[in-house]
Amino acid sequence: MAKTRISISLEQEQAERVRAHAERAGMDVSAYLVHAATRQMAETDAIEEQFAGVDALIAAAEAEAAELPPEPDVAPEELTEQERQEVAEALGLVRGTDRAGVRPGEAA
Repeated sequence: MAKTRISISLEQEQAERVRAHAERAGMDVSAYLVHAATRQMAETDAIEEQFAGVDALIAAAEAEAAELPPEPDVAPEELTEQERQEVAEALGLVRGTDRAGVRPGEAA
């Protein structure tokens, strides 16, 4: 198989680090960079494959939502207490807070 040359530009410090890592790995710089890129591509492919089903579900839900008629505007005072509570809980889920209104990592 014919090889193709790809030229890259690095800051001097980056180039020195790449050379040092390649040397420690017992590889020349080209082989080291090809190995690193190949590993990264395999990891990306595996992640994309793992989440392909979820991505498809999200795309389908977004397409379905785009065709829904807009919800009528409702003033908060028009909602029952139960409806206000449900809205607050849903917004908490969207914002990443638990039912007590605490974000993960924050003190209660």
